[in-house]
Amino acid sequence: MSIDKRDHARTLLNAQIKVTHDLLEEGLFYVRDISDGGVFVIVGEAKFPTLGSVVTVQMQGLPFEAPILDMVVVRKGADGFGLKFVSDDG
Repeated sequence: MSIDKRDHARTLLNAQIKVTHDLLEEGLFYVRDISDGGVFVIVGEAKFPTLGSVVTVQMQGLPFEAPILDMVVVRKGADGFGLKFVSDDG
């Protein structure tokens, strides 16, 4: 029996995302899913910032320039990391 403690429903998404941080400078990764709270980024064996790090992200491949957003690394999975949107209200 699985107990899902997530606040937001996940939607599968196969999209590319650019992640910027001092550790990796700039990296392109794929998103596995997205929700109102954040995204899960498939990283594999690539270097990635540690839990608690703030990264800058921008979706790629859209017909317009996507906004650049700050996100926090909040979870490590077997093949990637969960990123949470940083809210403007604190």
